[in-house]
Amino acid sequence: MPIPVTRLDQADPILLEQLLEVVGEVARKGAFTMGAELDAFEREFADYCGTAFSVGVSSGTEALSLALRALEIGPGDEVIVPSNSFIATAEAVSWVGATAKLVDVDPDTHLITAEHIAAAIGPKTKAVIPVHLMGSTVDMDPILTLAEEAGIRVIEDTAQAHGAYYKGRRAGSMGDIGCFSFYPTKNLGGWGDGGAIATNDEALAKQIVLLRSHGESPRYHHKIVGTTARLDALQAAILRVKLRHLDARNDDRRRLGAALRAGLEGTSVELPSPAHEDGDHVYHLFIVRTKQRDALRAHLEQHGVSTAVHYPFPIHRAEAYGPELEGSLPVSERLAEEICTLPLFPTMSDEDVARVIAAVASFESEE
Repeated sequence: MPIPVTRLDQADPILLEQLLEVVGEVARKGAFTMGAELDAFEREFADYCGTAFSVGVSSGTEALSLALRALEIGPGDEVIVPSNSFIATAEAVSWVGATAKLVDVDPDTHLITAEHIAAAIGPKTKAVIPVHLMGSTVDMDPILTLAEEAGIRVIEDTAQAHGAYYKGRRAGSMGDIGCFSFYPTKNLGGWGDGGAIATNDEALAKQIVLLRSHGESPRYHHKIVGTTARLDALQAAILRVKLRHLDARNDDRRRLGAALRAGLEGTSVELPSPAHEDGDHVYHLFIVRTKQRDALRAHLEQHGVSTAVHYPFPIHRAEAYGPELEGSLPVSERLAEEICTLPLFPTMSDEDVARVIAAVASFESEE
């Protein structure tokens, strides 16, 4: 059987049974929107993140958009965003009417740094969105210091790093707001779209609670213009179960990631450097680089190893943004041409790991 890039919950019969049980409980109660399951998940997720508050919303993109709106960022403002990220990071900025100031990333870690941010700060800059990409944590302390000195807000995009640590703190707990996606493939994934914010700022949390549900509190008292961006009770119930397993699953990912890294040392592919000695990697995705990406992918497919590309275009070269940006961001552009995603998922066997390593090694021997 081919080894997929990832496997979802149906690959774990015990977990699947637990999830089907809570889905049945919600269905029997008929409580599908807001309510006790969402309240409980928000408390549990805030405790997990080490923040005072969390608010469930309908997607990771909405988490970013509502965070920006709660911080009163909009037309005329600029937000610094790494171009090496999923487009949603910049898309949320554009959606609220602000301008995404796209910047390059470090060539070794593939992550934004304080140096990139410092060079991009201007008179219109109101915030920066560091992205903990592929499960690897950004070096946050220099960014937090720089942001405080410059008077700008920090929104952590933590869609790909649930549960990762930085100097003993959870990713998503260090900036003004942390934004999470619960898309099914994430380390903490639901059975559809979903997201959340985490924050220690009570005023921001309350504002996002209003924004996600028509600015309404209490019922039919609309205090502000909001939208429909609630996390469904079914998703909250599913996520409550999976949250209890998250640390163990992340440990599995770390173990598998370390095994792949060790086995691929000395082959033709390049591996990203660890972000920093105090960082963490929970291997949402396992990325390698090669100038022969298409040939490698074809070779691996022949050997029963699936691959993907995350992402084939940097944001500033996507059709939605390309015409707006002058100049080049060479590191992000080179990464888009060379990165290749190999299989990694918590239920991956040691035999699967060995097959992936052998397939990559045999590509080198056939060159």
